Amino acid sequence: MLQDPVFWTLALFLVPLVVRVPIAVALGTATIAVVWFWDMGYQMLSYSFYAGIAKTPLLAIPFFILAGIIMEKVGIAERIIALIKQIVGDMTGGLAIASVIVAAFWGAVSGSGPATVAALGLILIPSMAAAGYSKPFAAATVSVSSGLAIIIPPSIAFIVYADIMQESVGAMFAAGVLPGALVAFCLCVVVWIISKMRGYKGEKRGTKAEIMAAVKDSLWGVLTPAIILGGIYGGIFTPTEAAAVAVFYGLFVGCVIYRTLTLKVLYEIFVEATVSTAVVMFVVACAGLYSWLGSTVGLIDKIAGTLLSVSESPLVIMLMINVILLLAGMLLDANSTMYIFLPILMPIIKHLGWDPIWFGIVMTVNLAIGQVTPPVAVNLFVGARISGLSMEAIAKPALPLIFASIVALALICIFQDIALVIPRMLGML
Repeated sequence: MLQDPVFWTLALFLVPLVVRVPIAVALGTATIAVVWFWDMGYQMLSYSFYAGIAKTPLLAIPFFILAGIIMEKVGIAERIIALIKQIVGDMTGGLAIASVIVAAFWGAVSGSGPATVAALGLILIPSMAAAGYSKPFAAATVSVSSGLAIIIPPSIAFIVYADIMQESVGAMFAAGVLPGALVAFCLCVVVWIISKMRGYKGEKRGTKAEIMAAVKDSLWGVLTPAIILGGIYGGIFTPTEAAAVAVFYGLFVGCVIYRTLTLKVLYEIFVEATVSTAVVMFVVACAGLYSWLGSTVGLIDKIAGTLLSVSESPLVIMLMINVILLLAGMLLDANSTMYIFLPILMPIIKHLGWDPIWFGIVMTVNLAIGQVTPPVAVNLFVGARISGLSMEAIAKPALPLIFASIVALALICIFQDIALVIPRMLGML
């Protein structure tokens, strides 16, 4: 076993991961060590590293990251939250439901779960606490709802999945609309039930004039998803071009409409976007190298063969895959999980005749749940940091919301048309 490169491919990745080595470093060092020791052509690593990220579809990632940060800094998030709060008013669970709705909307701008928690949590968590909501419940609601950001298009996870599977990014975006809405609905039901039991309400509903003023003030922000997604589905521009349009639209709103974009703010935006993009793309590049190594040494074939040997029942295999992805989501970020597991799952998807677009939605919902499931739980970590609470304090009230997300996942697994009906209507399948 000690002479088997498959063993060392796994060991040199998992051991550093357990001792909290950054995932990109664990992936990269494992690849370099195995390739060097078994003389598998280390000279090609630098080229493969570059080739893994030098792809046109992936160009949308830095643009969408930049667009999301611009929308946050110029005040669009604050205005949208104010509008939703005016509409829901003092209904039972109003602020909690508003948090889910705003997170779903912001997901159509940001595409990143942790970024959504950061953008919305600073406003929503204190507002809910001031209105009498339990602070851990408020932080859990914002953190779990922000997982919608990678399910509702545009989504960075969809872009990565489409690149690996060689599928249409536009079709993935279209397929994510209804599943994202379904997850949001299930979350709304659960937060309403909890709010009903605990007597949580919102703030006083605004007058008609106040609501109209809030609509007018937030209109430019509300139009953002319509411009991005409408342009893609209308065939006006590609997803990559849509990301660039979103950046310039955000700059226009910040400079001309709201006039909140100063040179200092612009500098902060570019610094934050550069750091975030570098982190994502470094993970993508290292995960791509590791995926290539797994295929070369035969790790992928062995794992895929093992899964198929357990059962020929699609239901049993789907259940196993869901459990594996949920566990992987507890330890790895969504992009790394896709690069590591998709090459393993590709032959299984083809063998069982599953639609790859539908499976992409199933996988992404799994990974969205993983973002709020300890021990890693990146969304909960950001929510804890913003609220000043421990992750343990947030994890308990997050459990009913995680259960709601799993219910939505089960429905998407059973009824494939939830994901496929819109792409079919648009002629993308």
